[in-house]
Amino acid sequence: MAPKQLRFWEAIRVSPHKWKQTPHGDEGGGFWVVALLGGRVVWYNDIEEGFNCSKYITAGEIDEYWCNQDDLDVTVQRLLDEAT
Repeated sequence: MAPKQLRFWEAIRVSPHKWKQTPHGDEGGGFWVVALLGGRVVWYNDIEEGFNCSKYITAGEIDEYWCNQDDLDVTVQRLLDEAT
């Protein structure tokens, strides 16, 4: 990651843990969440093998399913662009 991305990443990252996403994540017990910012969650889609950013209302539940196959730096940059 570029230095600006890395500083942003350090501010939003969390220890990876699973959140529910129905119905797509049901079979695997959810998806791995790696960062939080406001009402947005960055998570890894192990079905499509890529990172995504989705809205959430309730902690522990991903509201939107995406099937991007983005690398983490691409997803972080997209979120950084939205935040600035």
